Amino acid sequence: QVQLVESGGGSVPAGGSLRLSCVPSEYIDSKYCMGWFRQAPGKEREEVANLDTDPRPRTDYADSVKGRFTISKDNENTLYLQMDNLKPEDTAMYYCAVGICSMAGTWFRDKYWGQGTQVTVSS
Repeated sequence: QVQLVESGGGSVPAGGSLRLSCVPSEYIDSKYCMGWFRQAPGKEREEVANLDTDPRPRTDYADSVKGRFTISKDNENTLYLQMDNLKPEDTAMYYCAVGICSMAGTWFRDKYWGQGTQVTVSS
């Protein structure tokens, strides 16, 4: 069972930045995509961004974070989420995940989940 360990969450004022990291315990096969999800209290989980490298590099973002968040992955399979110009509505628990995506970027099957890291943005 692959474990995903997130870090980098914290409390920042509106307009601030945070960089989340997700370290897998094993190598993640390139056939899987990786992504970030978030869930605020009383709300449903929502996808923030996902990334795929096979057959070609591709990223996909929720409309609410386009232009402010950037997803990336390094050669060690560590997944990142650079979050700039944070807003109070970005406050949530953020989760890293591994799954299966369509070539168009639609996430349609979960494989592994992390435990989450809290992001709090004050107004």
